[in-house]
Amino acid sequence: VQLVESGGGLVQPGGSLRLSCAASGFSFSYWEMSWYRQAPGKERELVATITSTGGTSRYADSAKGRFAISRDNAKNTVYLQMNSLKPEDTAVYSCAVSSRWGTQEHYWGQGTQVTVAS
Repeated sequence: VQLVESGGGLVQPGGSLRLSCAASGFSFSYWEMSWYRQAPGKERELVATITSTGGTSRYADSAKGRFAISRDNAKNTVYLQMNSLKPEDTAVYSCAVSSRWGTQEHYWGQGTQVTVAS
């Protein structure tokens, strides 16, 4: 199993980023996928989860209305569109193969750094 995140970087407050997570080595379309983040000195936080078909998603309160998770099962890729970014969104963002609405994680990517600063 391999999960490779990309799309992180430095962005100004109010800006947008789109993270991608390319998956391989397993039946991607059968699995729920989630995005998590971890800021320095803080616990890891579940940001968003999407069902295997992409039909349903859930978000942390901190992400609702600003972030959107999506997936393309033909490309074995899950995305996280992040808008109206705030400095408190600064963290390492990782995707994971998950179940039970992100409460169980099975495989992780290496993460991508997102820094929101002016």
